[in-house]
Amino acid sequence: MKIKAKKAHRRAASGIRITESSGNVFADLGLPNPERELLKVQLTSQIYAILKDCGLPQAEIAETLALQQPEVALLMRNRSGSFSVRRLKELLAALRQHVG
Repeated sequence: MKIKAKKAHRRAASGIRITESSGNVFADLGLPNPERELLKVQLTSQIYAILKDCGLPQAEIAETLALQQPEVALLMRNRSGSFSVRRLKELLAALRQHVG
């Protein structure tokens, strides 16, 4: 797979070619729906921080959020998995977070 960069290339002092990021790694890699993928990462990061701080066992979190334990394990590894943006927003709402 050829990677297309959105920004200009430059060479570091060491001679290594450096490509500046656009701010969205998914767009930089030419992946489909980069805005959605970036949003999923941002939502998942919020969920991860909340779950990490709550200190509850994964089984209890799963019960509270109506998830399966493996889904909680994904979130605890800061992975969005197959969650949709809508589902991630629902999880944040269940965690009493304002979702716009």
